[in-house]
Amino acid sequence: MSSDEDESLADGSRESWDVAIVGAGSAGLPCAIFAARAGARVLLLDHADQPGGSLWVATGQMSAAGTRLQKARGIEDTPDLHFEDVMRISRGTANAELVRLAVDHAAATFDWLMDEGFEPLPDHPVTGFGHEPYRVARYYWGEKGALSIKEVLVPIVERLASEGRIDMRLGHEVTELVQDEGGAVTGLRARGPDGATQEFAAGAVVLASGGYAGDPALFERLNGYPQYNAAPYPWCRGAALKLGEAVGGFARGAENLFVNFGTLFDTDEFPAKATGRIEHFPERRQPWEIYVNAAGDRFVREDIDSVDAREMALFHQQDYRYWIILDSRILAEAPPIVVGWTKEEVADAFARGGPAFLTSGTLADLAARAGIDAAGLERAVTGYNYGVATGADFFGRRHLPRPIAEPPFHAIRMQASAISSTVGLAVDGELRVVRRDGSPIPNLYAAGEALGSSQTMGKAACGGMMVTPAMTFGRLLGERLAAKGGRK
Repeated sequence: MSSDEDESLADGSRESWDVAIVGAGSAGLPCAIFAARAGARVLLLDHADQPGGSLWVATGQMSAAGTRLQKARGIEDTPDLHFEDVMRISRGTANAELVRLAVDHAAATFDWLMDEGFEPLPDHPVTGFGHEPYRVARYYWGEKGALSIKEVLVPIVERLASEGRIDMRLGHEVTELVQDEGGAVTGLRARGPDGATQEFAAGAVVLASGGYAGDPALFERLNGYPQYNAAPYPWCRGAALKLGEAVGGFARGAENLFVNFGTLFDTDEFPAKATGRIEHFPERRQPWEIYVNAAGDRFVREDIDSVDAREMALFHQQDYRYWIILDSRILAEAPPIVVGWTKEEVADAFARGGPAFLTSGTLADLAARAGIDAAGLERAVTGYNYGVATGADFFGRRHLPRPIAEPPFHAIRMQASAISSTVGLAVDGELRVVRRDGSPIPNLYAAGEALGSSQTMGKAACGGMMVTPAMTFGRLLGERLAAKGGRK
């Protein structure tokens, strides 16, 4: 510690709590609520100047089996079926112990959220949207996405804070966990908005400050590719991971690195905000175009109905990048490929000629401008056109509306990106942060994205298996730690 920190701590700025929670987001908020309502003295710290965490920017998709809403709508579902679906979609790569914990308690979390005022969309639950579907309708979200969840949780915390049952301190960066001689965590140190460091003693510390997707350098180090997307919550900077590792915890989950099926960025300056969203779901728009990699080769059947199959195909491509190839007739005749854009707006983007919208009179020149192998692109287009003429596509594609043959030719650059964090702190089935030998670090727990998406989704996107486990694990920790008086 610095001399300034020593002086601050010497001035008696030590306080004691049953539970200290680092992060006021989808895991930290329920943890604080349930611990406070059970009578615990709760300290809730967040580096940001407002509570909510990534609920400010996330989609807020939830999944839960056996909810009252399902029963009211005649949907038969169980946690066992939910568990089987998650393990099926993840191909067995998700952490079975944590998935089991999440799905067994998800319905109670969702029912509680509805009791507190959450309203899902009128036609929910559904089987899926944007991700590989479930076999049973257990997928929910609100009209405002994750904001619909935040608008339920934050007022509860603020009310409990006004009653003196939660001490919420915003603008506080937790800089260090405090341990005793035996390695047990006994509290933490945090730097407040005035720059002074304060020590807080706690019976238990819960790390719930999210992932690392808001820190481009850490993202690239852990994921192995640059952070292209500026959408992640900016305060998700890996604090939980750094704090946990500093006291003996370790990171896991890199083997489950996962990418989405590409984001449209019409810029070369990254991280960047998405320019638009490509409609690559064949159930909503059948593809008229082909997708090629840097070698110019097609790498997936463009009209395959499995989201996971498309994402896994892209995972094996150079730089997780591909190009959508079309010609002038397709541009004029096909439904607009960018969601919410008119045909004229798509044509204007090509006319402007940004980094993601390329046009040329020949395939060879288009390939040169895009950085694609020219011979490979010629081969891919020739092969596709043969499939259109014969009805026998090499990839088995069924939707073959017309050849790619009339110049000018166009390419749209697509780049895989991520707003969530794959890698996270290792915990056991009681959400205790563990060392590499499997032994728990006494009094230290973690929940939410601090665990890494790899644990509850595996190497896939399982709908609702980030925010629901985050809330559920936070709720369970709040209840259990309050009952134990914090320490264990």
